[in-house]
Amino acid sequence: MKLIVAVVQNEDIGRLLDALQKEGIIATKLSTSGGFLRSGNTTLLIGIDDERVSEVIGIISQKCKTRKQIVSSPVPNNPSAGVYLPYPVEITIGGATIFVLNVERFEKI
Repeated sequence: MKLIVAVVQNEDIGRLLDALQKEGIIATKLSTSGGFLRSGNTTLLIGIDDERVSEVIGIISQKCKTRKQIVSSPVPNNPSAGVYLPYPVEITIGGATIFVLNVERFEKI
């Protein structure tokens, strides 16, 4: 048995949970936030048999796509005076971060 921990952007979570449910895959949903943009994320905990790990990762890959976003990044205009001007920067967001862990013991009480 494996434990899949998937960190997903909130924009993708609805589609992902629907797709997992259609395949009979149960997930525990935890609300989290990212450090870089401080945007909302959801962390899913999915206990799954070893032979279904690739299937779950495939569903996550299909439903969690990356996209571009413009953010303001402070750029020093006059570093000696501590003056910073916002400068638009395009970054890639979305997708998912996935960890697959071995489960030594599982009990449902």
